[in-house]
Amino acid sequence: MPATSVQSQVSEQEWQLRLDLAACYRLVAHYGWSDLVFTHISARIPGPEHHFLINPYGLMFDEITASSLVKVDQHCNKLNDSPHPVNPAGFVIHSAIHEAREDAGCVLHTHTRAGVAVSAQQAGILPLSQQSTFVLASLAYHDYEGVAFRPEEKPRLQADLGQANFMVLRNHGLLVVGKTIADAFLSMYTFEATCQIQLGAQTGGGALTRVDPRIVSGVAEAMRVQTGGLGGAFVWPALIRKLQRIDPSYQD
Repeated sequence: MPATSVQSQVSEQEWQLRLDLAACYRLVAHYGWSDLVFTHISARIPGPEHHFLINPYGLMFDEITASSLVKVDQHCNKLNDSPHPVNPAGFVIHSAIHEAREDAGCVLHTHTRAGVAVSAQQAGILPLSQQSTFVLASLAYHDYEGVAFRPEEKPRLQADLGQANFMVLRNHGLLVVGKTIADAFLSMYTFEATCQIQLGAQTGGGALTRVDPRIVSGVAEAMRVQTGGLGGAFVWPALIRKLQRIDPSYQD
């Protein structure tokens, strides 16, 4: 969507965060994880104010730009001049997590077919793949309470999440917490792959081989080795290059 650039009106740090968050929205759209306009990715702006960036409600993810992102406070009050609203239901979930987790630099939530399908399975995430081991090492569940626009759900959501970085929202979808936008994106890529692989394995009709639980306990070290200790930052530059080739307008 056309928008006047806000680069000159914000700090260099906030502008970089806007670029990364807009890129994340575009990548989520590219990989097919969006649900029209109905899910959200939020990022906390560093500082004591507890200010956040979130999508302008009503825009498709492949329309979002760095300048069109909306800055809000922890009470969902808009802090920049934007013609677009913020979804109250989306903000209840995201604000609850940012409020409880100082390490939550980014919260990414999806309603993918695979994610919702697995969220409806009583057993939840099964140890069937290498991808699942990374998820199971830091996984939580939250029971469905209807569309999340009621503030009274926040304490239960916070308690269920605890210090986990992956959460299955029962009958609803998937959610990840990352220290950075890059970390959150990589986590969701792994989470979504886990669910797709699980559904694929279950359609085979045969007995399933489960990963030894002892492997899950050592997965943190495996991830550190796999990414050279960089986490999401290891793959983020390559993803940005990919996005630049597809459509660099997210930078507007």
